[in-house]
Amino acid sequence: MGRRDFDLLSALESHRTALRQRAERTERLIQTVDDTILHLKGKKDMSKKQLFEAFSEEQQAEYAREAEQMYDPETVRASNRKWKAYSAEEKQRILDEGGKVYTELLAVMPRGAASPEVQACVERWRKHMDYFWTPKLEQLVELAELYNQDPRFKANFDKIDPRLAPFMLEAVKVYVKGKKK
Repeated sequence: MGRRDFDLLSALESHRTALRQRAERTERLIQTVDDTILHLKGKKDMSKKQLFEAFSEEQQAEYAREAEQMYDPETVRASNRKWKAYSAEEKQRILDEGGKVYTELLAVMPRGAASPEVQACVERWRKHMDYFWTPKLEQLVELAELYNQDPRFKANFDKIDPRLAPFMLEAVKVYVKGKKK
């Protein structure tokens, strides 16, 4: 600010734009949570498409920036390049396949996290990750923990079923333990 060429007005306008974008993202997240609450209370129908809605490109870019700070930046960039290389039709097929894995997991949830049916779903989920990157066993647990700890991911899982993210974590831990034997 002490520089002669510093344009305070432009800086403030830029800052205001960034704050407005953040507020709009937060409002969309609040609306998603409100819709999910109404859906769970039986007061609002949500289509399968809404339940399995992917994160927007803007949200994915935000997650990528965060992931680069938390994980290996080159791995994150390679994953983003891989995703962006898919056609719109391929992306939709991949998202539909992921939704199917979660739907099947919900159907076999009553059998328990260690059941062969649940473990088969976790194996399909693990293979599904190859569309993005091939995680190590420990990373699978970290990803399932993220589904429970990050409010944005949790909200998306809660739209499907509020029990899904915690159950997924339990099932993934069983899966990883079994693979380490």
